[in-house]
Amino acid sequence: MAGQDGYSRERWKKYKRLVERHHFKISGEAGGLMKPYWVKTPNWLKNTLPKSLIWDMPVTQTPSVYITFDDGPHPIATPFALQQLDKYNAKATFFCVGANVERYPELFTEIKARGHAVANHTFNHLNGWKTDTSSYLDNVQIADKFIGSRAFRPPYGKLTPAQLKGLTSIENPMKIYMWDVLSADFDQKISIDECVNNVVAHIQPGSIALFHDSEKSWRLMSAALPQTLAYCAKQNWQMLALPVD
Repeated sequence: MAGQDGYSRERWKKYKRLVERHHFKISGEAGGLMKPYWVKTPNWLKNTLPKSLIWDMPVTQTPSVYITFDDGPHPIATPFALQQLDKYNAKATFFCVGANVERYPELFTEIKARGHAVANHTFNHLNGWKTDTSSYLDNVQIADKFIGSRAFRPPYGKLTPAQLKGLTSIENPMKIYMWDVLSADFDQKISIDECVNNVVAHIQPGSIALFHDSEKSWRLMSAALPQTLAYCAKQNWQMLALPVD
């Protein structure tokens, strides 16, 4: 039976089973190495899940890419990211955890002052598949009091159909942004070169690329972000913030 946006609930369940079993193959990995994520989101997945999930942006006459950060603000990672973005006159989108905004309000203010976009990433970085719908939506609303954005990304990319409906079927619906390219800067088992390659080998005009401004991702993000920005600048691509209003 088709659900919201005409998607199949059976397909959604199949996707969830794949995630839970960690049967994902890194895109372009010649050796068939299995990892619990896709570096390049496959088109079949984008086409299977609801159309209200935004995985990439339309390609325009001016080639543009969209760098995003999850989980901040963080007292070390966020200022570094802002500094690197400034070097290339690049704008990005920061999907902020409400509790971190409450803890570091000056950093949140600085993100906006530098001309970047901010978006909601729940207040407590909740896993939608492990949280009941009412509690999840309440947590998003609490975060909204600190962030004030109609754009949202679910932590871990995990969201149930009921939670999605609750976020998009309201009078002022939220834009749900996923990602097209994953840096995997959170993966402590990969090298810096692998992290850089995850992005530069797959990013293209219209791509939404995902980094993290967090303690866990600091080692890889701090090395991979500058190389990614330099690569995009060399391609003469604009680096823009996502529309969040």
